[in-house]
Amino acid sequence: MNRALSIRSKKSTGESGSSSGSRVGFSLSSLRGSIQPELARKIYKLIKTTNNLVSAHETAGRERAAIATQLSEWGEQTGDEAISDVSDKVGVIMSEIGEQEDQYAHAIDDSRAVLKQIRNTEKSVQPSRDGKRKTADEIAKLKSKEPESTRLVVLEQELVRAEAENLVAEAQLTNVSRQKLKEAYDAEFLATIERAEKQIILARHGRRLIQLLDDSPVVPGDGQRPYQHAAQARQILNDAEDDLKDWQPESDDQYLETSQQHEGESLDDERVPSSVGGEQQPLAPAENTGHVVGEDTPTAGPQVTATAA
Repeated sequence: MNRALSIRSKKSTGESGSSSGSRVGFSLSSLRGSIQPELARKIYKLIKTTNNLVSAHETAGRERAAIATQLSEWGEQTGDEAISDVSDKVGVIMSEIGEQEDQYAHAIDDSRAVLKQIRNTEKSVQPSRDGKRKTADEIAKLKSKEPESTRLVVLEQELVRAEAENLVAEAQLTNVSRQKLKEAYDAEFLATIERAEKQIILARHGRRLIQLLDDSPVVPGDGQRPYQHAAQARQILNDAEDDLKDWQPESDDQYLETSQQHEGESLDDERVPSSVGGEQQPLAPAENTGHVVGEDTPTAGPQVTATAA
């Protein structure tokens, strides 16, 4: 986890909270949104909203770190050796969970940067569409007013060129949109899996730490029970660090194999074998008639009598 076994060594780094740096400076983002080309407005909003998501996860990471520090400091001042040690170690786990949140925010931001390539391509295609539409409109107006005008020939030639340019631009837009959409969200989903699996690892070790606390009731007048799990708590943090280092993403081959398995299971669920023509027939829901075979239900073959157990 690249962290110390205690979070208290970082208490001097200062107070952390959502109030600091929460004031947002003057921004022209709303104005920029209103002057985007029509074709790029939707993805501009998508990219802008994704940026808000990045900020939210960054904030969540900072708040986790702040909570971890506050938990450790509170545990230290309780005077209870068990609470002091366990709260400090749990703080380390929570701080690392916050670090995973911050890394996830960076991954989303990288995905967002890929989407900008689609936006830029859309912005470059818009003039081509506008030029083609403008030339077509001019031809229509001229035909209605001056059908014999010699300028019609020039405009029609311009329209042919504009359509050819637009075809190239539209093909490029299709290619870029598909490639970059796939790239952006494949990377984001991989980051989502990594964050989830690593946080599961940390949460499980966090539960191990919590189990070190003896919460059986204390009789009034009895002293505190001795705390004997300091070494075990340190080992749990070492285990968590080792598990994070050993974590590996699922390979593409494993993913494809799992995906094909799921597709096969879905097909099996939708269809069942039938003796009619050797074809697969859809599975029909069985009717509940309330009859017991062998008592009232007639059968085509020899009668079978049900035997009570």
